Parts: sequence; C-alpha cells; structure tokens
Amino acid sequence: MSSLAYTLTDSRTLLRRNLLRLRRYPSMTLMLVGMPIVFMLLFVYVFGGQLSHGLSGALAGGHLGRAGYLNYVTPGILLMSVAATVQGTAIVVAMDMTGGIIDRFRTMAIARAAVLTGHVLASLIQTLASIAVVLAVAIALGFRPTAGPLGWLGAIGLIALFAFALIWLATALGLAAKSVETASNTPMFLTLLPFLGSGFVPTGTMPAGLRQFAAYQPFTPVTETLRGLLTGTHVGTHAIVAVASSVGIAAASYLWARRLYERRQPR
Repeated sequence: MSSLAYTLTDSRTLLRRNLLRLRRYPSMTLMLVGMPIVFMLLFVYVFGGQLSHGLSGALAGGHLGRAGYLNYVTPGILLMSVAATVQGTAIVVAMDMTGGIIDRFRTMAIARAAVLTGHVLASLIQTLASIAVVLAVAIALGFRPTAGPLGWLGAIGLIALFAFALIWLATALGLAAKSVETASNTPMFLTLLPFLGSGFVPTGTMPAGLRQFAAYQPFTPVTETLRGLLTGTHVGTHAIVAVASSVGIAAASYLWARRLYERRQPR
C-alpha cells in the first residue's frame, strides 16, 4: 500500500473518531448553530423594520421592507454560521493538544497529516450541516432565493471553500493556543467580521475609516458573491476576490498549522 493510501485510510479513521466525538457532545453543535439563528431573529424582527428603510430593491433581490431585509441579511447570517462553527474547531484541537492523545498518536504508525485532516474534515461536515439548518430556518421565515441549479452549486461551493479556509485558520489558532480556554477566545474575532462588512448593512452607509476596512476584509466579497448567487444582486469582481482570498487563507493557514503541529510538544 502506498503512503498516500495509508494517509487516506488514517484520515478516514480519524475523521470517524472526530465525528463520533461531535455526536457525543451535541450541546456544542447546538450552541454554535443556535447563535446565528438568534441573531437572525433579532436583526429581522427587532431591527429589520428600521434597517430595511436604507435598502433598495436592487440590494435585497427585488424585495422591500422586512422581507427585503431578510433577503439581504441571510447571506451574512450564513457566513456567521461558518465563523461560529469553526470556533469549536479551535477548542477541539486544543483539547487534543493538551490532553495527551497526540502523544499517543505520535507513537503509533499514523500518518501525521491524517491527524489534522481528520479534524478539518469533521469540522467541515459539521459546518455544512449547521448552514443547512440555518438556511432552512431562513426559508421558513420568508427568505426567497432566486438561484437556479448553477447558482446553488456556486453558492454551496463558495461556502464550502470559505469554510475550509476558516477551519484551517481555526485549526492553527487551536494549535497555537496554550490552553483550551485561550483556544475558545482567539477565534472570536471571526464572528465579529460579518458585522464589520456588508453582512448586515451596506458598506456605503458606514463612516470613512470603517467603510475602507469593510470593503477590503475577506467576509465582504464572500458575502456579496453569495448574495448575488442566491438572490440575483450584482456580483461584479467580488467573486474573483472571494475565491482568491479563500484560497490564500486556506494555503497560509494550512502551512501555519502544519508547522505548529510539527514543532509544538503536547502538554
């Protein structure tokens, strides 16, 4: 059996291990899924009536009022789901690094790449499942996407790519953390970035300094591309920037995570 075949087999085994652990601790998944749903209800039903006055039909997929704001905010909520779910990845990785299990893995004939790959794939499955739940709630509330089959395929592909990038970043943050408590806090900035982009309000309504930051941070082009794919709003060059930034984050985070895993001694 080749080394690639061994790596794939080991990755599948560790993926199963991480999925079983997620099943044994459903409260973490419920908490990470519940937070975006709470924000959706809050912004649509508490703030949506007021915030919708600043939206044109072109920004909300042809809808106006609270229904238009729901169409506008749902892509941002979906990306918040990604950011919230990957926070659990950093915690789980830090638990492994500080709990002694990595010491045992390093004494076994296991491909080193498989340890991190198992975490990443399990988190990706958890993230996509969480997004499906949040999207179902949004549709139940009145979100009406106009995407055809290609639009849905593009939206799913973009979310999966961006989630894959953030999961590797969260994995690296979990490896860099000195404790589980630290790992639970360091990825929190990811949950704030959707607010500091075009997820909840158009960037044009922001003051100058914040507007520049919002325009160039990675969540904004991903949000605009996802919104365009799902509701038919203008995408422009956002798609290119979204894919390029996702690939860049994934590559840099993967190299960082591999380096930390090779160098850091578990405690």
